[in-house]
Amino acid sequence: MARFVMYRSLQTVPVLFFVSIAVFASLHLVPGDPVNALFPPNASVTADAKIALRKQLGLDRPLPAQYLMWLERVLEGDFGTSITSQRPVGWLVQAAWPRTGELAVTSLGVGALVAVPVGVLLATRQGTVWDVLGSATALLGISFPTFALGILLMLVFAIRLHWVPSLDSIVLPALTQGVGIAAILIRTLRADLIHQLHAEYIRTAHAKGLAERVVLVRHVLRNALVGTVTVSGWIFGYQLGGAVVVERVFAWPGIGLLTVNAIYNRDYPVVLATILVFAVTYVFVNLVVDVAYGVLDPRVRYA
Repeated sequence: MARFVMYRSLQTVPVLFFVSIAVFASLHLVPGDPVNALFPPNASVTADAKIALRKQLGLDRPLPAQYLMWLERVLEGDFGTSITSQRPVGWLVQAAWPRTGELAVTSLGVGALVAVPVGVLLATRQGTVWDVLGSATALLGISFPTFALGILLMLVFAIRLHWVPSLDSIVLPALTQGVGIAAILIRTLRADLIHQLHAEYIRTAHAKGLAERVVLVRHVLRNALVGTVTVSGWIFGYQLGGAVVVERVFAWPGIGLLTVNAIYNRDYPVVLATILVFAVTYVFVNLVVDVAYGVLDPRVRYA
């Protein structure tokens, strides 16, 4: 197991390297100039002033030189300074990441609390009215646009009923993301549970006289959770990278909102830093999921 973890950790180095190159190149291919974004549209700024500012920011150098300079600073732990706010990028990321982590954990918790009992109910009532209605509702939850759901919840619970504030509260953002997460996990868990319920070892367990609840919890649910853990890890890694839509709708000050604003303002140092944070987080979460396989299913072995 230790060798596997070490091997997977070393794999992140080339992944992050190529991700940084791709993002750096993509940012400079997008139309727009960060220097122009610093000034109001009608501001009277001379061309010489823009040239001097571009030189000060290092944007006058060739792209390979700019990338190597940035990479050297990152390896030293310095992500540079934001072009728009003139604050250290590391400080901006440290301020935003905990808010994204809070939202991701809460949303996944809401989704899991709904998905596990509902998934078990649908799988054990396969073909009944409950199964049909539950599966249709889960499909609707997956298909419904996140931004539309967020706005709808805001109109109903914040503006109409005044139960929760529309901003500066985690309730509505977590509920918006939790609905989609629950829908995905319900369908995944239901399919895995149905597959396990028809396995040979279940007939053996019943033949031994084990109670239905014992068979379901100790055997069926544990084996079925392997696929659900995989999907949960993917969802959690995506959220930690920044749930852009939800953070944008609710003005939640996380990584997603920070990234969107930085892209809009052509703030290259901030965009590069947030993308790297996303990549590192996603790789780490997937590593944790792989290790969890061995805990949930002892038959899994790592070479």
